[in-house]
Amino acid sequence: MDAAMTRRLLGLAGLGVRARNAVVGVDQVRAAAQAGSLKLALVAADVSRHSRDKLVPLLVAKGILVVDGFTASDLGGVAGRDTTAAIGIVDAQLAKGIRGALGPAGK
Repeated sequence: MDAAMTRRLLGLAGLGVRARNAVVGVDQVRAAAQAGSLKLALVAADVSRHSRDKLVPLLVAKGILVVDGFTASDLGGVAGRDTTAAIGIVDAQLAKGIRGALGPAGK
């Protein structure tokens, strides 16, 4: 993922957080996935193994697209925190926009 795409995806995620169309943190992303409201998840590449093992298998089992390649500080920056392991998009239109920004990889 190049720098321009990273900025664009983080910008869209930040809009989602500010509009309350996204949830922040491993526990909230897991809860949204279990409730069936999660459309897409951004997961930090440098997240702890425990957090990744707790989150990613659930997302894969639910068929939710997982986008990684960000740092925890990148995700935290758009969420108003120092760091965060994951941001989950719960709005269908925003998730569609992020998939579109990913190009063929997001389909």
